Amino acid sequence: MAGYVYDFAEGGMAMKDLLGGKGANLAEMAGLGLPVPPGFTVTTEACRVFLATGRPPEDLRARIDEHLAALERAAGRRLGAEEDPLLVSVRSGARFSMPGMMETVLDIGLNDLSVLGLARASGKERFAWDSYRRLLQMFGRTVMGVDGELFDQEMTALKQERGLRADTELDTDDLRRLVDDYKDVVRAATGEEFPQDPAEQLHRAVLAVFGSWNGERARLYRRREHIPDDLGTAVTVQTMVFGNLGPDSGTGVAFTRDPATGRRGVYGDYLPDAQGEDVVAGIRDAVPLQELERISPDCYRELRACMQTLEDHYRDLCDVEFTVERGKLWMLQTRVGKRTAQAAFRIATELEDEELITADEVLRRVGGEELTRLMFPRFDESAVGEPLARGVPASPGAAVGEVVFDSAEAVRRAAEGRDVVLVRRETAPDDLPGMVAAKAVLTSRGGKTSHAAVVARGMGKVCVCGADGLDVDTSARRFTAPDGTVVAEGEVVSVDGTAGAVHLGAVPTAESEVMHWFETGERSEGVVDAVRRVMDRADKVRRLGVRANADTPEDAARARRFGAEGIGLCRTEHMFLGERRHLVEEMILARTEDARRAALDALLPLQRDDFTAILEAMDGLPVTVRLLDPPLHEFLPDRLELAVRAAEERAAGRTPDPRDAALLEALGRMHEQNPMLGLRGVRLGLVVPGLVAMQVRAVGEAVARRRRDGGDPRAEIMVPLVSTVKELRAVRREVLEVLAAVSAETGTDVACPVGTMIELPRAALTAGQVAGEADFFSFGTNDLTQTAWGFSRDDAEAEFFPAYLEQGILADSPFETIDTEGVGRLVRIAVEEGRAAHPDLKTGVCGEHGGDPASVHFFHRAGLDYVSCSPFRVPSARLEAGRAALPPAEGSDSR
Repeated sequence: MAGYVYDFAEGGMAMKDLLGGKGANLAEMAGLGLPVPPGFTVTTEACRVFLATGRPPEDLRARIDEHLAALERAAGRRLGAEEDPLLVSVRSGARFSMPGMMETVLDIGLNDLSVLGLARASGKERFAWDSYRRLLQMFGRTVMGVDGELFDQEMTALKQERGLRADTELDTDDLRRLVDDYKDVVRAATGEEFPQDPAEQLHRAVLAVFGSWNGERARLYRRREHIPDDLGTAVTVQTMVFGNLGPDSGTGVAFTRDPATGRRGVYGDYLPDAQGEDVVAGIRDAVPLQELERISPDCYRELRACMQTLEDHYRDLCDVEFTVERGKLWMLQTRVGKRTAQAAFRIATELEDEELITADEVLRRVGGEELTRLMFPRFDESAVGEPLARGVPASPGAAVGEVVFDSAEAVRRAAEGRDVVLVRRETAPDDLPGMVAAKAVLTSRGGKTSHAAVVARGMGKVCVCGADGLDVDTSARRFTAPDGTVVAEGEVVSVDGTAGAVHLGAVPTAESEVMHWFETGERSEGVVDAVRRVMDRADKVRRLGVRANADTPEDAARARRFGAEGIGLCRTEHMFLGERRHLVEEMILARTEDARRAALDALLPLQRDDFTAILEAMDGLPVTVRLLDPPLHEFLPDRLELAVRAAEERAAGRTPDPRDAALLEALGRMHEQNPMLGLRGVRLGLVVPGLVAMQVRAVGEAVARRRRDGGDPRAEIMVPLVSTVKELRAVRREVLEVLAAVSAETGTDVACPVGTMIELPRAALTAGQVAGEADFFSFGTNDLTQTAWGFSRDDAEAEFFPAYLEQGILADSPFETIDTEGVGRLVRIAVEEGRAAHPDLKTGVCGEHGGDPASVHFFHRAGLDYVSCSPFRVPSARLEAGRAALPPAEGSDSR
């Protein structure tokens, strides 16, 4: 029972789980000797009992009353007494700062009698009635559930009747009348009177805080921030101090450093003659915090000293709320302050310079997500209005361009030097040229791991997916926004991939200094220098290597500039799109060996040139080439489209195009019910004669060419979608034979390691056998997740993931962050059994999870040698690999 309520003097910063962030920090400030109004905290343990049973712990009221009595004795006043009453505030405070919880209730203890005592004790009759008015409004709205608009209507009507503009112009008689009006509002809305018993006010407010834990806004915020639902919230009860007692009183918010830029200085706002939440609520214009030095020099100096004490103690940016009551400073709250990504890097490195934290602590305080935000251009927030539509923020950044509705138009306009935004219901592999040409991609379907999202992130393109309020009409070449606005092709829109918003017209953007540094190596002061220092430390301590998924020389070169230590996935199927696609169609349509050989012979020099350029860009570093692995239907035209075209030709009395007819026949012959689990990967190489040999020969000849030119090519051959060691053995035999032939023909040793992608559960569970034929494993966690869960990624996100996340069945999408219990266990099994059979086995991961911060930490713990991700995510992966290598910090906390 003793765990249900703690005085501030009994707690401290280490008790955040029990006292919540607010209660723990108030206790810590009290322990530091700062001027904190006395109070106590009702613990998260009590809240968890309430959430589990629907009732507070049996003795909670008695415990609160005991601590209240101690508070009254120390103050020499009683809660709600008729003469000089003690008043208290009630605030929610979970372990993590969490918008959406119950708002603060001030002035608890006031009633029809104590308001008169407060007026006499303060000598400020207007102040007393204004405080009572505030209590009725706050308590009625947050505890009794009255619509806050009803109180606002009464206030507005009174000011209009009196011809007044501001609340502060109301006199004592006005406020007395408003109190009566507010009580009428409560009675009409709830059927009960406002409680006059101060103890009842207090206990109801505490239970209302508990109940707000499961409010819609709080649950939404927890889902977004991945905060567990079972933590519960604490409640702080604190003696009231008043900032609205005249010009020598006031309230304010201060930061020990600028939370936007990280610069040292005095930052904050002060509002004279104001109470509690007035600064945050914005009811009047506050003055800069520096004005307090003129208004009350002693309070200003004391506040600065308190802020320095807090920053030195917490060794971080602190956010402070304070009140000045008749010339005396009171510290109401502190917490480690929220800050922008820019400020996070700058503050961390400056604290190291000040010898408050170590280089490792700097690395703990900044993460890959913050670094990614610094790399994208951003819209100028001052120029952003209400968006046309909102969707899933799939790939962050800011882009402006003309709307286009197909890939060809995107390519055409981009070639003319115009910026374009590709708008589709959803994208497919054939849209890749248009996605490359576009500045941003906008879809009305899909989520963060849809095709559009994955490809856009890989290319560093801005992307908003699932803007389902958009009606995209590609035939009419326009889309209609939820408000009815029609946007035709060629009109300009601005896409905010960070906020998931789309704006009509061109919103100004600001360039990313950090991206410029990664691209050019040109150093500058400020945030770029801070990022450089953090990256240097991460590279020094990390064990995990970081490679890139890259399919073109341009991507390979960029990845290397971003610090990639090789290519972990070169997807050969991406080399067959665009103008080369007809060659693949010829290979598929071939009914004879000669026809197939002719198609493969035409592809060979193109592939060889591609591999030569990629090996040159990554000279001296490993390049893992994955053999062809698309669902075969992705190379063929749409079956329905071909059938309609043929029918239209016949209806017009014309003979359908012979090639269309041949493709239609092939589509019918090769139709698969589930192409993602059909003829693809290693299966395609085993049933299409010459396909593996062509690709391996292209790699081998590229290696030989680079060696002749004095290069140091380090190609690796990866066999995809293996489910049995027999598949790998058969393909490996062919690979080695082709490489041996190329070595003999060129007089150059082109031997390459041969490994496999572990992306099917059976391969992971038989890894000990598979390792006997593999030089390395690379985990394809995208398909491994699909096959382990039995999910179709795109369908799951579109159909039932939102419901699963809402109901708490899933905390995160397993396609965004690795499922450590299921898919992660398959990875661990494969690593352990593979290395037991083959001690020198190299292991890596090349799925999208390779760039996800939380997943990188898992792969470090699982003992992998490297992660591979899109070029744009390489810096983030390097940073997180460094963070993963650090030992846990004692008493570490997550902001």
